[in-house]
Amino acid sequence: MKKNINLENPYKGINLKDYHIEKRRLQLELLNIQQDIVNKGKRMCIIFDGRDAAGKGSTILRFTEKLMPKYYRIVELGIPTHKESRSWFHRYKKLLPKKGEIVFFDRSWYNRALIEPTMGYCSQKQYEYFMQKVLHWEHKLIKDGLKLAKFYLSVDIDQQLVRFHERLADPLKFWKFSKNDIHARKKWEKYTKYKNQMFQHTSSNKSPWITVNSNSKIEARLNCMLYVVRLYGNRKFVPLTGVDVSNQYSVEIDGVLFEELNSLQHETLKQLAGRK
Repeated sequence: MKKNINLENPYKGINLKDYHIEKRRLQLELLNIQQDIVNKGKRMCIIFDGRDAAGKGSTILRFTEKLMPKYYRIVELGIPTHKESRSWFHRYKKLLPKKGEIVFFDRSWYNRALIEPTMGYCSQKQYEYFMQKVLHWEHKLIKDGLKLAKFYLSVDIDQQLVRFHERLADPLKFWKFSKNDIHARKKWEKYTKYKNQMFQHTSSNKSPWITVNSNSKIEARLNCMLYVVRLYGNRKFVPLTGVDVSNQYSVEIDGVLFEELNSLQHETLKQLAGRK
């Protein structure tokens, strides 16, 4: 089992002007990826999970803004029926991409690992069954040719509250807020427990979780797009900021080997080692 991937943030502190420039650069690369998927009959699925107001929907909108509408879908499911709740994987399998298509999930089958057990919407037996079967299910889909990326957008408790207030104050966004958001917020620690269990048991080399700090929405959007571009498209794409995200480093301190470090982590640990 592989730990989830914590993305390096080459866009930290980016201003709005540079954000729009970089967004356009990345959207061009995403369009090239889509063109390749269409031409070669490939299938891609990108899922976004996270707490309420983490920025899932807005990130998906930036992904799709310049894509060819005919060849992508956005899936945002409501409350499952009794039958759907009992046939969980089937509910989502029928919505997966066809050949030449990209499908984005605004919340995914991982509701069964996160919000459902937190709020008591599923039984313990249903939760355990899901946790035992989900990776096998995903690995089979990947073996059959599906390209899958799993993003978890992470927002802290203070920033979530700020966004709730913004929604309530905005006549064009108030509909996004519901009483259920407050109920879920009261169960923050319980949700965190299930989130950590999800990362521990449902992240693998073939199907890793990619966690993205989404306290800054514009940084999170760019980081998600950059990950997809470098994984499935232009692997030599260099961020506008010039930060090196292509290499991973390792360093040994007191006999302990630290691996898969980004450049900032590597330099920090080297400095700490030098002080000993």
